Amino acid sequence: MDFRCQCPISSALDIIGDKWTLLIIRDMLFSHKKTFKDFSTSKESIASNILSSRLKLLEEVGIIRKNKKEGNLKSNIYTLTESGLALLPVIAEITLWSDENVRNLNPNMVQEDYHHVRTNKQEFLAEVKGAYLRSIDFLSKPLREENTP
Repeated sequence: MDFRCQCPISSALDIIGDKWTLLIIRDMLFSHKKTFKDFSTSKESIASNILSSRLKLLEEVGIIRKNKKEGNLKSNIYTLTESGLALLPVIAEITLWSDENVRNLNPNMVQEDYHHVRTNKQEFLAEVKGAYLRSIDFLSKPLREENTP
């Protein structure tokens, strides 16, 4: 992968800074989406060619892993790696920032109560991570272990 410069923020944005990447990771973490079809039904309506290229990039850089579901070799199952799970606090912070700073610009934003996230952030992050890991529990044992940090 080519990076624009040596700045850590710029380098991270080269990977996760497009319009779609964090939304794919959000859908994996909070909606437990795992298949191409799951992602293609997101309310943001990502085009299939863009979705395909983002999933490929995320796999290439080690943020997600692509596997076949046991007993169904036709469908790819995408799961977060430890590197992908490490983006959970970033997504939580962006959500809180957006709630505080963007809501007045977009009054149609989903109305959520983020008090628990603000006051018990570590507990919230642990809950989301645990729910995500339980959501991939249907995977074979070796695959679950690969996804357990």
